[in-house]
Amino acid sequence: MKSILYALLLLFPFIANAQLLEGTITDDKNQAIEDVFIYSLKQNLHTHTNVKGHFELKGIQPGDTLILESFGFNTKYLAINEHVTEYKISMSPLSVTLEQVSITPGANINDMVAKVDLSMNPVSSSQALLPVMPGLFIGQHAGGGKAEQIFLRGFDIDHGTDLRITVDGMPVNMNSHAHGQGYADLHFLIPETVENISFAKGPYDASQGNFATAGQISFQTKDHVDQTQIIQEVGQFNTWRSVVLLNLSNKENNTAFVAGEYRYSDGPFVSSQDFSRLNGMAKWTLRTGDHSKISMMASAFTSTWLASGQVPQRAIDAGLIGRFGAIDDTEGGTTSRYNFNIQHQFASEHNDIIKTDIWYSKYQFDLFSNFTFFLDDPVNGDQIRQKENRDLFGINTKWMKNWKINNWSGLTQAGITTRTDLSKGNGLMRTANRTTVLETHQLGDVTESSASLYGKQLMEYKRWSVEAGLRFDYFNAFYQNYTGLTSNHSNDDMLLSPSLSVSYNPGKDLQLYGKIGRGFHSNDARLAIFDARTYLTPALGSDLGVVYKLSPDLLIDAAVWHLSLEEELVYVGDAGVIEPSGKSRRYGLDGGIRYAPFQWAQLRLDANYTVARSVEDPEGENFIPLAPRLTSAATLSVKHPGGLKANLSYRYMGDRAANEDYSIVAKGYFVTDLNASYTWKKLELGFVVENVLNTQWNETQFATESRLFDEAEPVEEIHFIPGTPFNIRAKIGYKF
Repeated sequence: MKSILYALLLLFPFIANAQLLEGTITDDKNQAIEDVFIYSLKQNLHTHTNVKGHFELKGIQPGDTLILESFGFNTKYLAINEHVTEYKISMSPLSVTLEQVSITPGANINDMVAKVDLSMNPVSSSQALLPVMPGLFIGQHAGGGKAEQIFLRGFDIDHGTDLRITVDGMPVNMNSHAHGQGYADLHFLIPETVENISFAKGPYDASQGNFATAGQISFQTKDHVDQTQIIQEVGQFNTWRSVVLLNLSNKENNTAFVAGEYRYSDGPFVSSQDFSRLNGMAKWTLRTGDHSKISMMASAFTSTWLASGQVPQRAIDAGLIGRFGAIDDTEGGTTSRYNFNIQHQFASEHNDIIKTDIWYSKYQFDLFSNFTFFLDDPVNGDQIRQKENRDLFGINTKWMKNWKINNWSGLTQAGITTRTDLSKGNGLMRTANRTTVLETHQLGDVTESSASLYGKQLMEYKRWSVEAGLRFDYFNAFYQNYTGLTSNHSNDDMLLSPSLSVSYNPGKDLQLYGKIGRGFHSNDARLAIFDARTYLTPALGSDLGVVYKLSPDLLIDAAVWHLSLEEELVYVGDAGVIEPSGKSRRYGLDGGIRYAPFQWAQLRLDANYTVARSVEDPEGENFIPLAPRLTSAATLSVKHPGGLKANLSYRYMGDRAANEDYSIVAKGYFVTDLNASYTWKKLELGFVVENVLNTQWNETQFATESRLFDEAEPVEEIHFIPGTPFNIRAKIGYKF
């Protein structure tokens, strides 16, 4: 007993001196920095700042030194003084590099890597923003005007069915779209206005919801631009692009800017694409003290184009047309979207954070296509028209609170989301030469509403991090039919989606993780007429992975994964029919390397292998058409302090099945691109070369049964859109 009392007396000075330390961390513009990692090697303690930049750390003693790390800022060391328990700390910004990526518990490593990739390889088109997500491939197949076809984790996602895309909390995907479920046209986003990209693969985030089965990707636009800037690009095929970023205000608590973009191109096709797109955006941000921030954003986008459509290989082999010719060059369309978004963030004295997004969009779509030529109508041809006018609006609200109990720390979140889509005149018609309506297959108004509740609990204990989530979704649909073929109908459905993620950091440079979760995508609301059970289609996924930073300049990551869809009854917009595909299963391996031998040079390499099969079909007849099997992409980037920037990249997609028994092959491709620029003071000069090796490749392709005008019988074979040939653009930019 005496020895115990003696030991306690010896420890008493240290116990008495242990402090509850708190502080606030801001940047050089006095704005709070969220998620700063603060740790003491001596005490083996760590914490993070919240949205207000505030932190608390218990158990620190005088004489300790805290290390403060935040991505994009210089590391700071803070010596603890026994007379000070509350600190106000400023961190200076730093150009993001691979060396700064820190493998810490609870850190979002994907976001840090994406920011490095975007910094080293800036893009000049909205569609090029999507492949920042490793393993994601895109393809354009309608004259540049339609949303891109997306491939990820063994999915031919079409235009967005299994990938959730948002901009400033506003959904991009369209429910029950005239051309296909989940249609996600990102062309309203001006790439120079993007500040951050956040992405995740699999259905493991309870805050995401609809369409986030293969993954989700979110874009955050800038609150301000440092300088007014103009950019002009001119290239082959009568291609040009003009961009203006205008700084209206850049005060500490009041920022505003406007941005505009115009594109035009005839394209490489025999018949001009006559593609034009006009974008505009304005954003104003106001900070009221330390507790509140409000942003208002308005944007407008409109586009028109012509298209040569998909061409059959046999027409080229017979010499009827060249690769860039057309069977029907009257395809094309128009589209527009107008957005208004208000984002509000409030932080209370007790570190409760409430974020609210209120958004509204007005959307128009009108598309003419001909996939089968003269298969169904040997006289007039098989041209179809898909159109709709839509109003969509919603609210997202979430509450967050950081907490710390002894050696446990965490973040509690709860949220509510609502969304309503009013799609008017949503129709599919057979037409001739864009002018005559021959037959109306579908025409009606789709009203779709949803409400969701979710909760997430993140807990960190020493080297462990655990996040559990639960989401509830309710959907309601009403279809007012104007064709008289079926009666009006309404239906609803609901789904509960749990998720769990666990990570363990054996050391500061190594993280092991496992995830399991349930997600879903909604099917077209018109499915409610045929089968109410398939309105919300569940997906169950799991990931096991590792992230290892072998050295400050080398990071590798790898994951094995699995994803099962319970049942897919998909609305096929190209044909206007419902196709049941039954249960499916996908599993695969993702791997990536980031290597930066110098702070101004980086190599990015990603590779993905997937097996995608239908569960209910016989072996050998259970391939999922167009599902990618082997893909890879790499970029060698240079960003020298002297002003030189350059990127040499390739993308590779292997051969894959175009139909269920693999008797028709969608051929793979290997395409390289190059861009370089030099900045001198406020002037930037550069060039972009697409398809450096002038590879002959098919950008998008489908197994389609079609008939040419003079053919007696139809033929099923590959129909494709040829990929862009070698072309070069020059670029000039100036900052005021």
